[in-house]
Order: sequence, then structure tokens, then C-alpha cells
Amino acid sequence: MPLRSFLIALLALLLQFPSTDGKRWWSHVEFLASDALEGREAGSPGFEKAAAYVESQFRDIGLKPGGIGGYRQPVRLESRTLAPDQTTLALVRDGREEPLTLREDASLTARGELNGTVDAPLVFVGYGLSIPDARWDDLDGLDLHGKIAVYANVAPPADMSDNVKSHVTSTGERWAVLRRAGAIGIATLPAVRPGGAGGAGRGGQAPPVIVLAENDLQDQAGQVVSMTLTRTGAAKLFAGTGHTLDEIDQLIADRKALPRFPLPGLLRAHATLQRTPIESANVIGIFEGSDPKLKEEYVVMSAHLDHLGVGRPVNGDSIYNGAMDDASGVASVIEIARLLRQSGAKPKRSVLFMTQTAEEKGELGSKYFAAHPTVPFLAIVADINLDMFLPLYPLKVIEVQGLAESTLGETVRAAARDQGVDVQTDREPEQNRFIRSDQYSFIKRGIPALAFKFGYEFGSPEEQTRRAWVRDVYHKPNDDLQQPVDADAAATFDRVIMGLLQRVSDDPSRPHWNADSFFRRFAAAPPR
Repeated sequence: MPLRSFLIALLALLLQFPSTDGKRWWSHVEFLASDALEGREAGSPGFEKAAAYVESQFRDIGLKPGGIGGYRQPVRLESRTLAPDQTTLALVRDGREEPLTLREDASLTARGELNGTVDAPLVFVGYGLSIPDARWDDLDGLDLHGKIAVYANVAPPADMSDNVKSHVTSTGERWAVLRRAGAIGIATLPAVRPGGAGGAGRGGQAPPVIVLAENDLQDQAGQVVSMTLTRTGAAKLFAGTGHTLDEIDQLIADRKALPRFPLPGLLRAHATLQRTPIESANVIGIFEGSDPKLKEEYVVMSAHLDHLGVGRPVNGDSIYNGAMDDASGVASVIEIARLLRQSGAKPKRSVLFMTQTAEEKGELGSKYFAAHPTVPFLAIVADINLDMFLPLYPLKVIEVQGLAESTLGETVRAAARDQGVDVQTDREPEQNRFIRSDQYSFIKRGIPALAFKFGYEFGSPEEQTRRAWVRDVYHKPNDDLQQPVDADAAATFDRVIMGLLQRVSDDPSRPHWNADSFFRRFAAAPPR
């Protein structure tokens, strides 16, 4: 064949790759987000089918088993519910008991450990936060031992970065501060609507709560009472204090400090806690590195396998398929492993490919792995996490969450440039998505990480598409196989991420947090 004809044929073959790879990527999404898997809720038969599928793909690709005696890392979960006919709340003042009506006044949730009856005093603690970075301390001088902390579940008007704000106001971090101060429970005020008017939300019997069975890994460990208040319930608690909920609402709206004061009497709470064990698993495969020394270190490539299962019907559809959230990320984990093997690449470090369980329940699978890694913890150098990266239009720019936080930022810039793709920082930093998915389980243990979305320019059609998706599709049954998706763009994205993995794997230096990064405080001690 003449050279010119050969080059034309070769170019035509190369141009087919994104389409071929895109179709293969989409085929994984089709299986994982099919109605047959019923939304892949952690511990369900549908999740088990999804886990078996990922395991078979890892095996066919030739990844080494990275779990416990195979490709699975068992993760024990626990479903908690409160028996509805055995749950009561009341205020006890001057020896008299005033019942609090469930749904009308307050709700008790199974996140607490109450199993029986407890009487405890209550204290309003403002925002309920102690933030050394911002020189803010709602708890200074308060005695919370044996008491229930009542607080406004919003961020205070303190001078702090979005990263600090999101970290300290997270459920686990806020409780850790209150628990250290001696509190045995919490009660949150109803949310404030714009303009200072408090939300009129109603409490009630909460749905089952899923937690890790291992007590030491539970964010709410030691929390006896977990309660939310309605406006009517909050008014009853505030009666006789000289303060009102309207006053608190206005102070929040005006971005001012809140008063702190004891609430009269005791809360008497009774519940029967029902616990049901759930068995689930992370699925892990390892692409072994080629360097005799560096192959003992690992780059983690992760995506969550679970979604919301079967729930409230919307337009007659009750299956929450989770095509973009996060069958798309799992499909990319599979395809990136396949592309790495197919390309003949020989990364120096090993790459640990993982699809984790129970992200939708609070990043539980990744939290379990970070606490009980199947490889030496200090050998993990980075986590590259894919969660709902949204290939809804052609890929021109990748939004990288964590871009400015570690040396991984420059590495991903180079990998994207190789594919003709630009890189941008988070378009909506106030959402703080960098700490809202599985990468944060690694970050909190000091491991540099990145997460991704398809990017856009402000005012562009792509921005409209993404915002409409978040508004109309996110966590709804129509995140299914009928929505328009750009599979070729997803294939290009996979090649960017594969290039990133190769660069991190081959770099003699481990990734590290930048000196000015908030997350540097979590950095683990360097390996010996």
C-alpha cells in the first residue's frame, strides 16, 4: 500500500477510536443503569449485580485482585430505624410533662443511639461551632456535659474560606466539636428562608439511616439524641427564655452573632432503636506497576457504584437509575483500566482501581477503605475520583475540583493539554463539591486528590445545560438511559484521566499539598 494511502487509512482508524471507546463506555452505563439493577442501592440485589459486573470486567482486563482474598473488600453496614409506635418526645418543666408532637413539633432520627429513655437539659449554642481558623467560638465558656446542644444549622458570619466553612459545618465535624464539649445530643432549628423568614418544614419519623457497622467510623458515634425541630417545636423550647425564633432568624439574615442561653426544663426522649445488618462491598483491582521500588506505591482511581435504589415515584417512575450518578464514573474506571492495559503502558507505580459502596449514604465505602486499606496506607500517593462528571456536551474544558490545592493540579493540566482540552477551577466554589464525594475520605487522611466535571464558560449554552441537569435530573428517576449524553466526549475525558494516571505513576516525586492549601493540615506523616 502506498505510504499516503496507509497514512489516510491509519488516520481514519484513529478517528474511529473515540467513537468505539465511547460506545464501549456507554455499554457499561447501559448495564449499570438499567431498570434490572433497580437503582443499585447499597446492600440490595441490584447492587450485588453491579458489583459482580465490575468484578468480571476487572478480571477480564487482567487486573490483580485487590480486595480481601479476591476482588471484594467486604463493608459491613447497619440500617437503623426507630419503631414509630415507641418514639415519644416531651418537655419536662416544673415537674410537668408537655408532649412534643412528632411531625408537628419535632422529629427524632435514628442517627442518634437512643434506645430507651433519656432526660437531658438543653442549651442553645448559636451556630454550635468552634473555628480556630476564623477566631470564632460559640462554645467558649459553655458547660455542655450531659446536655443537648440546640443550634442553627448554618455557617456563622465568620471570616473564613469556603473550604474551612464546608469542613467545619459538615455533620461529622460539627458533632465532633460538640461531643468534645460534653454534649450527648443535638437539636437543629428549622432552616431560614431568604429574607429572614424561617422555613415552615415539618419534622416526623425519619426514613432508615445507614451507617458503618464499626462504631469508631461513625460520624455520629456517641450522639444519644439526634433531633430536628419545626417552627412550632422551636417556639415551645424557646418559651420563657426571652428569645424568639424570629429574633434568631433575623440575626442569621443580618449575618450577626447569635445569643447563647439555657432552655428551661429537660427534654425527655424515648425510642426503640431497631438495627438491621447490611452486607456490601468495595470492588478493587490492581494494575501492577513496573518499577521494582515504585510499584509498592499506589495511585487510587475511584468511583462510587451505589445509587438511591427504588423510591418515591416521579411521573410514574420509581427507579432511581443513576446513569450519570455514578454509573458514568464506574464505566470510566473500567474503561481507563482497559485502555491502560490495551495501550501496553507500563506505569511505574501501581494503580488501584476501586468502585466503592454507600457513597450516597455518606461516603461510607471510601471511609471504610481509607480506615482499612487493602494496601499499606502510607503507600497510597493520590486519589483520582470520578463522581457524576456529566458528559452532556462536547469536551472543551475540564473543571477540576482541587486544582489549586496540590501538585496534582499541574499534572492534570499537562494531561489535558495532551488531548487538546483546557482546564479550569470549580465554576461554583460556594458548593464546595471537593469535599462532597468519596475523595474527601482520602483528603481527611492527608492524601492529595482531585475530582472532575465537564467545564463551561459563564453565560454559555453548556452552563445552561449543566444547571438544568442539576435542577431537573440530579437524584431523580430521569437520571436514566433516555437522557442525551455525549459518549465521544466521555471517551476523550477517559484518555485525559488515563494520561493523568500515567504521569502520577511515573513521577519520581509523590504528589503533595501546596503550602497554602487548607487541606495540607490533614497530611499524613511521610513514609519511612
